[in-house]
Order: sequence, then structure tokens, then C-alpha cells
Amino acid sequence: MFTLDKASQIFPGTLSADVVPAVTARFRLLSAEDQLALIWYAYLEMGTTITIAAPGAARMQFAEPVLNQIKAMNFAQQSQVMCDLANSSDTEICRTYSTWSVNIKLGFWYQLGQWMAAGLVAPIPEGYKLSANAAAVLSSVKGVEQGQQITLLRNFVVDMGYDPAKGEGQRVMEPVAAPTPEELRKKVFIEGVINTTVNNYMNLLNANDFDNLIQLFLPDGALQPPFQKPIVGTEAILRFFREDCQNLQLLPERGYAEPTEGGFNQIKVTGKVQTPWFGAGIGMNVAWRFLLNPEGKIYFVAIDLLASPAELLKFAR
Repeated sequence: MFTLDKASQIFPGTLSADVVPAVTARFRLLSAEDQLALIWYAYLEMGTTITIAAPGAARMQFAEPVLNQIKAMNFAQQSQVMCDLANSSDTEICRTYSTWSVNIKLGFWYQLGQWMAAGLVAPIPEGYKLSANAAAVLSSVKGVEQGQQITLLRNFVVDMGYDPAKGEGQRVMEPVAAPTPEELRKKVFIEGVINTTVNNYMNLLNANDFDNLIQLFLPDGALQPPFQKPIVGTEAILRFFREDCQNLQLLPERGYAEPTEGGFNQIKVTGKVQTPWFGAGIGMNVAWRFLLNPEGKIYFVAIDLLASPAELLKFAR
């Protein structure tokens, strides 16, 4: 009988990008000033090599009041707000920020970065030098592949702000995109895998069709995002899809399936995921590890950010 812990151990040879949680942990030990400077430098650095897409108006309507409030402040006040966010201070703006979905947070910092470049928001002080630790973190960010850089930038901003509850149910997300019309949906092809559930998972997620996507899961099924604990139960998984997975482009390439105990099937697929934040040429190298019950329902799926592009081609059992 499978337990969640046992399910998470399928395909143990999958090499995930452990550099991401390691660099994220080092970032969180930095001072607020170094964190802010590093985010700014990372945006500048990535802007020269990766196309960062401007956030849509629908996504940003929730951040607009706070952004306009910051824009109206003097430089000293603006700097204080940004330090408060990095320090997780208990302020009204920090509480509001903590309720936003990660896409709204990324859009917020993107807009602040644009305004800093335009001279509307307090820039990094002239002559400011990153500490040795911060410079080492920035060097690590520069040293990883672009898909991992995207994940690091997300990790840097997601836990800023002040959340008194650290609980569920209070997050604010951008409006849920309407599912792609049937006639416009493209079907994936996965070399080595012919499985209706897995193909439907990819196709429905690409179409933002989350209501049908969640029907593929068992009621007590689980989904494990990269470097996070499993999300258990269809209600929580559906909320995750709506908050974190809108307008993703899943590009599975190849995989293999093998039967396991109790009539279950385990299937591993590798490929890329593109996000709406970055140009179509930039993708995160990922593996999906599925465990399906005898009826083909998803009991468990893990998404792993792979250690290197070479992992896309490896199918070591």
C-alpha cells in the first residue's frame, strides 16, 4: 500500500537542482539592504540575457494602490518601505504584500525596478557595494542556468512582507484566466509514454482548464512543487493551480512508464516549463514523476527542477 512518503520516493535517481534551495537559504541570511540590492542587480543582470515580460493590467490591479502610494513618497520613505518588506516588518504595506500571489509579487518588484531605472523610486545609493556574502550569492545566481535563475528570483521575493497568520485562505491572486477554447488547444506528444492521464494533465494545464485538470486526481491525491512539501487534497491542489500555474507552457519531451506494486503505475517525464514572465526561449528543465492508481487517477505527482539539461536525456532506472 502506498503512503505519501513512499510515493515521493519513486524514481529516486532523479537529480534535482539542489543549488536553488542552497542559494535561497544564503540569500535569506543577508541584510535587508543587501537583499534589495541583490534583487535589483539580478533584475538588471537577467534583463540583459533574459526577456522579462511586463505584467498584465489584470494581474497588477491588486498591487496598484500600494505602488501608487510608494510612488508618491520621497526617496527616504520609499527606501524604508523596501527595507520593511525585506525585514518582514509589521506594517500595513507588508501585511498587504504577504497576501499577494507570487505573480503579483514578481510584478510589484518588476514595476519598482522600472521606476528605479526611470528615477521615480529611490535607487541603490551611489557607491553602494554588496557585502562579500551578497556578492557570493549574486555570483551563484549568475552561475546557474536561466531556468534556475527564474526560480531563484521567485524565491527571493515570495516570503517578503509580514504575514501574521502564515496560513491559507487569505492570499490574493490575479483573476483566473479563462480556459483556452477547445479548437485552439495544442496536444503534447511524449516520446516513450502513451498514457491518457499524463497527456491530459499536460494538455489541460496548458489550457488553464483547472476544473477539468483536478478531476484527474484522487480526492486524497497530492502534488509536490519543486523544493516544497506536498500539497494534499483536490481543494488545495486546485488553489495552487489557480494561483501559481496560470499561463504556464508545459513542453514534455520524453519519458517512460513501469508498473509497480498494487496495480499502480509510475511514470517519469522530462521536458521544459515556460512561464509568462520570461521570453519563450527560456524554459525550466523539469521532471514530472507520476504515480497513478489502477484506474489511472493521480495519487501523487512531483515536479522536480533538474540539476542540469543533461538530466532531460537520462532515464536511469
